Amino acid sequence: MKITFYGHACLGIQISDIHILVDPFISGNEKASNIDIESIKADYILLTHAHQDHILDVEAIAKRTDAVIVSNYEIVVHYQNLGFKGHPMNHGGSWNFDFGKVKYVNAIHTSSFPDGKYGGQPGGFVIQAEKNIYIAGDTALTYDMKLIGEQFNLDLAILPIGDNFTMGIEDAIMASDFVECNKVLGYHFDTFGYIEINHEEAKQQFIDKNKDLMLLKIGDSIDL
Repeated sequence: MKITFYGHACLGIQISDIHILVDPFISGNEKASNIDIESIKADYILLTHAHQDHILDVEAIAKRTDAVIVSNYEIVVHYQNLGFKGHPMNHGGSWNFDFGKVKYVNAIHTSSFPDGKYGGQPGGFVIQAEKNIYIAGDTALTYDMKLIGEQFNLDLAILPIGDNFTMGIEDAIMASDFVECNKVLGYHFDTFGYIEINHEEAKQQFIDKNKDLMLLKIGDSIDL
């Protein structure tokens, strides 16, 4: 499994020859100017919620790639009405895709489209494939994360760490305790002023708790 960071909360996940894109916000992110959205592969697009900084490039990429959009019912119906392929889910539900099993899990946040249209309830994903990963989405720390730790043996937790709109560093450390995974990939940080972080301080806080926080440069990848 290969995971590429495209900035903000956008990730590319390659499982064998299948490409999954999560929350594509690239063309509107000045820090991701080195990423060409025309070259990104996507068989599936997973969306945690409907905010613009998570869906901006969905239509452009899905139109080019014919990707299947996976999200909550309201978001998927929105895109199906525009002619795109979709697979609707809701909290607690799982589905076996050709790359592995996906469970849609709770997140505490808000969700609306840029025009104010209701975007359903926000969520996160647990992917069980070559490795087991938790993509938290935009969320506060929630005790529900303990259920993930009890149900899954995670290889990686992908957690928001920018604070203000989501968890910050201290809550993300506690979240990693809840999900019982000490290997964390941070995201949703540095994109704009409200969520800028001190990288070295953040990493040290994790080290102090015997945990590993990875902060990838935009365009960089890790192999699990």
